[in-house]
Amino acid sequence: MEQAGERAEAAARIMVALDYPDARKAELLIEQLEGIPCWMKVGMQLFYAAGPDFITGLKQRGYRVFLDVKMHDIPNTVKGGSESVTRLGVDMFNVHAAGGIHMMQYALEGVDKAIGGSSAKRPQVIAVTQLTSTSQTVLNDEIGISGPVENTVVRYAQLARQAGLQGVVASPLEVAAVKAACGKEFVTVTPGIRPAGADLGDQSRVMTPPEAFAAGTDYVVIGRPITGATDPREAIERIIDSVTQR
Repeated sequence: MEQAGERAEAAARIMVALDYPDARKAELLIEQLEGIPCWMKVGMQLFYAAGPDFITGLKQRGYRVFLDVKMHDIPNTVKGGSESVTRLGVDMFNVHAAGGIHMMQYALEGVDKAIGGSSAKRPQVIAVTQLTSTSQTVLNDEIGISGPVENTVVRYAQLARQAGLQGVVASPLEVAAVKAACGKEFVTVTPGIRPAGADLGDQSRVMTPPEAFAAGTDYVVIGRPITGATDPREAIERIIDSVTQR
């Protein structure tokens, strides 16, 4: 029973990225993972294709949902978007820290408006710092921000915390620095997770799941190593094994 509990706790810290072009393909994966208490992360491609009803369906199945649409717009528009996704019942969604403190605060106002005086659960609102595909060269030469990637990530995390957000999306390489700057309770969600031996794809700043958890992250986001596997259920079970083995 103790081992089953450990595995359930590990699964509850894994977010499976449903990066599919339509609901049908996503549903096939969900059926294969039935019974594993992981999160489901819905990104732009699937949300734009399948719409709000897909989120409702995931919630009805009992999944916790991270809606990864990276809102970045004028504050009032972000407020409206936040209100809408909160009404969907998502457990977490994100905005871009690059939008500034005012914009991030408006995201929280949108949550407040949606919740009103009800007893509905508040979603966690987190901020994107820098994408895990952003290399040092891209940050400096293309985005136009000088200095190391870690410095920018930590600065954006501090702005998110100042705005009242609950955490950030950051690569696993910056987790320790973010926690040091913002506190252990400040949530980190880390993409750029690749099991040992997996293809890096378009990711630049990566760790394995055990390494990311050892670094102190709260949640890991894993997509292609699970969704692209011949047997997705076996793939996620192996990942759970890797983080629970003693």
